[in-house]
Amino acid sequence: MKIHCVELHQTGQFSRFFLDYLSEKKELRPFYTHSPKLESFKDVIEQKTFSHEKRKVLVEALNGQYANREVSHAVSANIESLASDRTFTVTTGHQLNLFTGPLYFIYKIVSTINLAKKLAETYPDYKFVPVYWMATEDHDFDEINYFKLDGKKYQWNSDQTGAVGNFELDKGFKEFLKTVSFAPEVFLEAYNSSMTLSEAVRKYVNSLFGEEGLVVVDGDDVALKREFTEVILSDLFEHKPFEKATEATGKLEELGYSSQIFPREINFFYLGKGIRERIEKMESGFGVVNTELRFTDEEISTLVEQHPERFSPNVVLRPLYQEVILPNLAYLGGPAEVVYWLQLKGVFDQYEVPFPMLLPRNFALLLSEKVQRKMKQLNWGVEDLFVDEEHWKKTFVKSEASMDIELTKQREIISTLFDMKGKEAGHLEKSLENAFQAGKVRSLKIIDQMARKLRKAEERRLHTQIARACCIQESVKPGGSPQERVVNMMQFYLSNPDLISELLDCFDPLDFRMMVLAHES
Repeated sequence: MKIHCVELHQTGQFSRFFLDYLSEKKELRPFYTHSPKLESFKDVIEQKTFSHEKRKVLVEALNGQYANREVSHAVSANIESLASDRTFTVTTGHQLNLFTGPLYFIYKIVSTINLAKKLAETYPDYKFVPVYWMATEDHDFDEINYFKLDGKKYQWNSDQTGAVGNFELDKGFKEFLKTVSFAPEVFLEAYNSSMTLSEAVRKYVNSLFGEEGLVVVDGDDVALKREFTEVILSDLFEHKPFEKATEATGKLEELGYSSQIFPREINFFYLGKGIRERIEKMESGFGVVNTELRFTDEEISTLVEQHPERFSPNVVLRPLYQEVILPNLAYLGGPAEVVYWLQLKGVFDQYEVPFPMLLPRNFALLLSEKVQRKMKQLNWGVEDLFVDEEHWKKTFVKSEASMDIELTKQREIISTLFDMKGKEAGHLEKSLENAFQAGKVRSLKIIDQMARKLRKAEERRLHTQIARACCIQESVKPGGSPQERVVNMMQFYLSNPDLISELLDCFDPLDFRMMVLAHES
């Protein structure tokens, strides 16, 4: 692939908050610990403490999660290596989108794998394991039950409720699967051989990335949740996470940054079969919203001790949970993820858990041969791909027009004529000057109408070039959103089975630019 890099601020796709973090704006320094640089990892490693007992729990839990499944030697070796105090993880996470969902799911994982490789080269005395945190406890089914390919939406409808990882791949799913028979075997085999959505996602992620040693972690695990009981109890009874996150949120808002997440007094859901609902403090004890479940203080404390798996952290505490159970050095996420972590450093400090380095995943735009041909016909460079479509069209039509379509000189002549004659007429009668001004306004409106007609005529004459530009823009920003946030990987993977290996060759996890990747025929 040919690689062209564009600075993120030139793309118009990223918030000031995110860009200020990457540029290490001094006002944001109190909200994180380590600068997003390769040399910073020396300090991250030295500050990361993770006990032998926790490592033992983690390894046993992972072996349990991978039991009775085909596991590559690289994955097996990485899991066992986590027992050593010289092994660390670098992590990304995502929902269980059907068929991986948007392209950035793949970008996250490739970035994480490549970061582990780069760290291994830079710090050879340590081992680094790439981790995909599988968001099995998420309950926003409508966010994950579809994917888009060639402009068409493929959707699985189900009335199942609760954590999506436990959704059964039932008869309704099998019917849905018939509509995507074109999908690569890696997906069809995973879905057809699995009972639940989480099982299927683990299988296809392992098939796609297992040889790279990627370890899939499911936080919905009783042994791992037991490591988090102290925080669960603290959140339920003391509301410390709410206090610390709210404090940081207020300070960020004072600096002009918008909140990405909104902490609650209690930041846990109750998790059960078909249920993932918020826990709330009541006049007496606790309740689970939208259910009849009620607990006294003593009952809920006992439940935490005996069944920690029934407590599912929300977005405020999931990052902390991850860092409590993993010997993790860095989290790689999208722009919104990276900045919402900045609201949470105080929560980490409260529980004396080291705050990881925050890194953006790689950003990429894939160009098909068809798009490249159209770009060549228009003499477009990669920077032109990120120009606003309407702005480009106006500029292009004006530059290519056979005449002055804005009628600039004519406007000046008419305006000057009415002003001059209005002043002359004003000497005869004051009201006549106002009448001439009103006439000027009406005349300029007619000129504007004519200019619009001329523009439309020129657009019709240049329709071939404009159509090419629209085709390019629909590939770059389908429906107005960046390609990587909309298009499924199969858009490119079906015609190029080497897509993932090519991305592994191209991505540099510490190069914070947009990569425009042009496949060579």
